[in-house]
Amino acid sequence: MVTTTAELEGILETALYASDLDAADRFYGDVLGLERITRVDGRHLFFRCGPGVLLIFNPMETLKPADGAALPVPAHGTTGPGHVCFRVSSGRLASLRDRLAADGVMIESEIIWPNGAQSFYFRDPAGNSLECAEPGLWSID
Repeated sequence: MVTTTAELEGILETALYASDLDAADRFYGDVLGLERITRVDGRHLFFRCGPGVLLIFNPMETLKPADGAALPVPAHGTTGPGHVCFRVSSGRLASLRDRLAADGVMIESEIIWPNGAQSFYFRDPAGNSLECAEPGLWSID
């Protein structure tokens, strides 16, 4: 059975997990330049990323059920590195890669995809795999 996702308009938020929130805060805020929305020490960081939100959770804290005073968000979490691909315009991809490399971020891989779109991969301090790619990778824009 094939289902349609016509009601789904995009991704509003995505989550990664990192036990060292101080390192994540420095990396996503200072190195990547994302605007921090909120922080709850020991539990999570939320960053604005274009029209969406990047959530960074401490996996050991989000596995715990919400207490009675908290919003009833179900427990969640994962172990091991996750992946996020950031959308970067074609004209800014190379300068971002160069700036990250100048900040000591190791670029793991650069790819020209079969459709001609370009992307590059690197890691955050928690080991999550991050990618920056032109929107054309997925025929967006």
